[in-house]
Amino acid sequence: MLEEVESWLSRRSWSASDRPLDHLVAARTKDPHRSRVSVVLPALNEEATVGEIVAEIRRELVEKVPLVDELVVIDSGSTDATAEVARRAGARVVHRDSILTRMPAVPGKGEVLWRSLLVTSGDIVCFVDADLKDFSADFVSGTVGPLLTDPSVHFVKAMYDRPLGEAVGQGGRVTELVARPLLNLHWPALAGFVQPLGGEYAVRRSLLEQLPFPVGYGVELALLVDALHAVGLDALAQVDVGVRKHRHQDGQALGRMAATIYRTAQLRLSRGPLVRPEITQFERGPGGFVPRTHAVDTEERPPMREIVEYAARVAA
Repeated sequence: MLEEVESWLSRRSWSASDRPLDHLVAARTKDPHRSRVSVVLPALNEEATVGEIVAEIRRELVEKVPLVDELVVIDSGSTDATAEVARRAGARVVHRDSILTRMPAVPGKGEVLWRSLLVTSGDIVCFVDADLKDFSADFVSGTVGPLLTDPSVHFVKAMYDRPLGEAVGQGGRVTELVARPLLNLHWPALAGFVQPLGGEYAVRRSLLEQLPFPVGYGVELALLVDALHAVGLDALAQVDVGVRKHRHQDGQALGRMAATIYRTAQLRLSRGPLVRPEITQFERGPGGFVPRTHAVDTEERPPMREIVEYAARVAA
């Protein structure tokens, strides 16, 4: 590990308990014009979990203490009751397809996160996955905390234990097999991040609007790498929020995610030809193994500040 990363780990890694809620509220009071907080949950068929997450954030960080100003669920085409459950729990629900209608939406998590910037107004935007179980509001207050108390911090990732069933620390398979090796080899300054692909993080809007967003699962890796180049390592941080439990993907879905993340990384490396943007996997059928080929997400959305509707909204 680089010496600068060892130093960064000691200075830019904290626990959620390091910043009590009353301190964060006091920090907001001192700088109200730069401290509005928007929480965004991208959701696709998450009726089983989204309501509890929204209710917890609303109860702990809206009603008990005034920390969160906007709580928005972006529904990316759910066929279940996700939107209804989220709305009933206290979130504002916006359908992905109703945002920036002149530019047709494509499937993908990054697409939803990118579009969320057009329907939120917070100076700080906190993203939270909608499939978490036993959710704690620390995921929000922990990641938002450094941004409220330290103006030199621009991007904060949550770090946590990630169990796989009963196996402690065995979750995050794509992280360990793909993302961590890529970061250590090509962006060693980011080697200190415990959960580089985690979906819980908070970022200053002024940084987010500068960055391109891959439309798919490569978005977390891309934002982290691009933020490093935009603001430098010392503007990035991570906060320990405990344990993250969620629905795990099967092996084939993880393979497709891994291919997307590898492609996202390759697009950011300035050497060599690009790999073919597809992955072939195998499923056993009645007559043996059957190949299934899937496209790998390669499209990226431009920095939001280049979108005329966003510029007009900011100017207004």
